[in-house]
Amino acid sequence: MNRLATGIDILDRQLGGGIPAGSVVLLTADPASQSELFLYELTSTRGTLWLTTLRSEVAVRDALDRCPMPTGNPTVRDVGGDAPLDVANKLVRDLPEGANLVIDVVDMLERAEPPRFRKFLNDLQTHMVNTRGLTVLHGLKGESVPENRDLTEHMADIVFDLDTKIDGSEIENRLAVPKFRGGQALDETIKLRLAERVSVDTSRDIA
Repeated sequence: MNRLATGIDILDRQLGGGIPAGSVVLLTADPASQSELFLYELTSTRGTLWLTTLRSEVAVRDALDRCPMPTGNPTVRDVGGDAPLDVANKLVRDLPEGANLVIDVVDMLERAEPPRFRKFLNDLQTHMVNTRGLTVLHGLKGESVPENRDLTEHMADIVFDLDTKIDGSEIENRLAVPKFRGGQALDETIKLRLAERVSVDTSRDIA
């Protein structure tokens, strides 16, 4: 099976070489976390279309420019205005072979009527399979999670769940991969350091 790198070496090794080509991945994380580092790392692997629903195009490009790690030069489009689902669907249809798609954040699209959002996800999956590309849907956790999040989790081929906790003077980040359609989900979480880039936290847990 053809695997696509995520740009995060440790994660690619844990997943047997990367993400299967044609996959749709859901990355869920707290709003006050460094989850965007996953998206920045991904842009370095291949051509990327970045659809932003909350931040402006200028804000996304500025964040990429200021990022201390090597990043790619994604095409950034703001789809957060009127009819975001329709605009996103049109842009997705034009994605070339083997490209990355980042939707940051997917919450805005999840607020559409369930039948329309379901059709969008089905069309997205079909296009990813046909072009052998990779999509990462960035979803926020918290009190205002859209009702369609369950639908996104079910339709996604792979789910990454980033848990960020503050324990005294330490910030602990653990990544779970509870779902891996067509592959093997991880039976343990990965403890990560999310500073300038994504790396493994090698510090020992003290009971």
